[in-house]
Amino acid sequence: MDINGIAYDEKNLTLYVNIHQHFRIWIIPFYNAPVSLVTVLRLVRRPSLPPQPSYSTPINPNESQNGSLQKTSSSDKPLYYIHSQNDLYQVNEFFKFFSQFGILSAFLLLWQFVATALCVFGATIFWPVSWVEQNVIGGNKERSIRDAVAG
Repeated sequence: MDINGIAYDEKNLTLYVNIHQHFRIWIIPFYNAPVSLVTVLRLVRRPSLPPQPSYSTPINPNESQNGSLQKTSSSDKPLYYIHSQNDLYQVNEFFKFFSQFGILSAFLLLWQFVATALCVFGATIFWPVSWVEQNVIGGNKERSIRDAVAG
């Protein structure tokens, strides 16, 4: 697993992590699906534990008085705990889980091209309807086509 990027929203205590990982199923040998995802981690801030003294033996006993133990305390920084985790996959990345040889991914890519072509075709054919809605009926008052064309 590789971490490509991290973004932290301090106001909402949310951590966004862009991850690239290789998904493998142990039952199916040689199956490997490289996927990218964004993981959203919701954090909860908790105060740090009360400082607990920890005692350690000094390296050089001559540094402390009579070789006694030195007292150290923990820092006062707050601790962050993960409240929830949400993994977000793109549709084409999600299909990589089910398609061993990329057949579903190729089908999805073809479908995306067809859908794009249909959208461009529909926008080209129905632009007069959009023009009438924006210029004649648009706003809070209705205008005639002659008034809309005249400006």
